[in-house]
Amino acid sequence: MSWNNRIERALQHRRDEYLWRQRHTLDSAQGTHVRCDGNTFLNFCSNDYLGLAATGQQDLSLAAERWAIGSGASHLVCGHSRAHHDLEQALADYTGYPCALLFSTGYMANVGVISALAQRGDLILQDKLNHASLLDGAQLSRARMTRYRHADLAHLNDLLERHAPVIKTGRSQSETDLQADTNKAETLVVTDSIFSMDGDLADIGAMATSCQQHQALLMVDDAHGLGVLGPQGRGARAHFDLSCEQLPVYIGTLGKAFGGYGAFVAGSEDLIDYLIQFARSYIYTTALPPALADAMQGNLQRLQDDTLRDTLHQRIAQFRRGAQELGLPLMASESPIQPILVGDSQQALALSQALRDSGIWVSAIRPPTVPVNEARLRVTLTAAHSEADVAQLLHALERHWQALTTAEQPIHPHPEAP
Repeated sequence: MSWNNRIERALQHRRDEYLWRQRHTLDSAQGTHVRCDGNTFLNFCSNDYLGLAATGQQDLSLAAERWAIGSGASHLVCGHSRAHHDLEQALADYTGYPCALLFSTGYMANVGVISALAQRGDLILQDKLNHASLLDGAQLSRARMTRYRHADLAHLNDLLERHAPVIKTGRSQSETDLQADTNKAETLVVTDSIFSMDGDLADIGAMATSCQQHQALLMVDDAHGLGVLGPQGRGARAHFDLSCEQLPVYIGTLGKAFGGYGAFVAGSEDLIDYLIQFARSYIYTTALPPALADAMQGNLQRLQDDTLRDTLHQRIAQFRRGAQELGLPLMASESPIQPILVGDSQQALALSQALRDSGIWVSAIRPPTVPVNEARLRVTLTAAHSEADVAQLLHALERHWQALTTAEQPIHPHPEAP
């Protein structure tokens, strides 16, 4: 088969199965209302959970006057600035870890950390619904990877029992047992905190206990939890009241509740030094623009206002209460991510398009992002949404869901609908 034939067949399959993806170009800043394709939409697609993406213009303007635009090089050449250093220290202090290391994106952080830590012969245990970047990092490491059933602690424990030694509490270990062996196969357990498509929260407290008992290293991607969970939004570690030793590898992103761009890993001084030496996605890429790193300090301060989280949780409760009254098939989520399980990809597209025609933007999420027959609308709520915004969404959902589920003939959206 020629390359052209392969490409054409793959593209046609996406169209035929209503899995086609396309971009839409915004003509406005991110917010609860956005301009796109010549129209204004009430936006329930953004991961800007605290509404901070629309703040910090003055911070960025002042930072750009000092730092201009580009960093000019990778961190290890001449691209590491005082702005990067100060933000790393502020993020470490905020999350309660000794050190932090900036990455350009969350994807690069996950790929870089996992592929640096795990080696051929090691075992990586991952939740079935982990983000693609976590799975890709495991593949790049060339370690063995096994995926446990989603949020199934018993399945994870069974795998740990079979593949990792158990520390018996109350019994001392011999010096031979404790002797470091650089060739010894290790176990790395990796999970999202809040899962990006289901919105549920992993039981990280119980996972931390299991990992310590089995001498496994625990890594948590808190992309959707940082800023949302814990006092002052300090994330999953604070939410579960864990020590740094119980949650030794912590990933956070700056592009969701932080309202900006970039990512970081927090941990011990040795961990950060190790990643500087071995994380290829950190070493071999241009550093984040220093002006952006500088400007993020302002959002870090704004993020700690708990009234934002109080407002966010009020909107989540309002939506869930209204959706349950309408009989919508909600999933078990108390987070800003509120999926409505439709099932069929074509029908999910139809419902998304009907809402869009009503001036409301809610994305249809389809395979391969979610399992086959589990297409859904992914509603995301923010602290910037008003009660009236949520009420408008619920009213539109009531009308269009009823039309979708009672129609004698299924609605057939264009296969390239958003």
